[in-house]
Amino acid sequence: MAAPAQQSPQPVSGKRKGKAQFLPAKRARRCDAGGPRQLEPGLQGILITCNMNERKCVEEAYSLLNEYGDDMYGPEKFIDKDQQLSGSEGDDDDVEAALKKEVGDIKASTQMRLRRFQSMESGANNVVFIRTLGIEPEKLVHHILQDMYKTKKKKTRVILRMLPISGTCKAFLEDMKKYAETFLEPWFKAPNKGTFQIVYKSRNNSHMNREEVIKELAGIVGSLNSENKVDLTNPEYTVVVEIIKAVCCLSVVKDYVLFRKYNLQEVVKSAKDSQPQPKLGNGEEAKLEPAGKLSHSDPCEEKNNQQAAPESSEELEQTEPRSEAQANPEGDAKPESQVSEGPTSKDSELS
Repeated sequence: MAAPAQQSPQPVSGKRKGKAQFLPAKRARRCDAGGPRQLEPGLQGILITCNMNERKCVEEAYSLLNEYGDDMYGPEKFIDKDQQLSGSEGDDDDVEAALKKEVGDIKASTQMRLRRFQSMESGANNVVFIRTLGIEPEKLVHHILQDMYKTKKKKTRVILRMLPISGTCKAFLEDMKKYAETFLEPWFKAPNKGTFQIVYKSRNNSHMNREEVIKELAGIVGSLNSENKVDLTNPEYTVVVEIIKAVCCLSVVKDYVLFRKYNLQEVVKSAKDSQPQPKLGNGEEAKLEPAGKLSHSDPCEEKNNQQAAPESSEELEQTEPRSEAQANPEGDAKPESQVSEGPTSKDSELS
């Protein structure tokens, strides 16, 4: 049976032997330090959107997160691997206990090689995911936005929004329901309660239904405590749902409206700059302004004009993408191409 493999490789009857084809090896999903290279279930981190410059976005993110991370948690410390492992050596007659100790030492040595913040591929353009280790991303991001809101000091140029991600799971409805039942308990399970809203964004995913996801998550929040109520104007908590390919990112944040949907460019603007000017009450003064300029003084008109722009222009203008399924009182929103088809009215937001 091995005879065909032992035949001479020389060409027969003048025919040239075809060249061997080699396929490139699949890139490993894990880096040398043992951490994941791509966004996947089971991670915590920070989802950051930018305006067409991801490399600069990562640099700004590292600078900003390290600055405030050192302020909240102290400077990042590194322990010598040999020193850490030497303290765990010892005789143990119990084989099972010794095995557990060895596994624990391996995990500890792996974590020592991982940095506090690590950039990885998100799976979507103009989106960066920074994995966090040993910190609470929602508290860190809230601290950053709170400081920038008070000082009005602009510290980034290309970073637009910075959303903490407290947990990730597979982007399938059954997986999301099972994960959310436990994930949402710290905020909404009795005796905890609060007003809430749900915002939804999907990128590079076509099998998820926005309305169905929001309906299921709202039902879970209501089942945890009947006193949890929907507030689409100024809720205490905002449940953020970010879906990228086959990964669902979840978080519950505070002051979502106050901090301009966690937009670092908008949160540093003063009230005078961010709010539209009131309409002119004097008829003579109104004649001095062009009709087109006066139309922008209407908040509803200005909002409609910004939201009608495509996603790419919205990112560059540092406005909120229209694909977010946050309830809109006007009910004039239309989903973008990357979001599952469905109306964006208030009734479809939370049933």
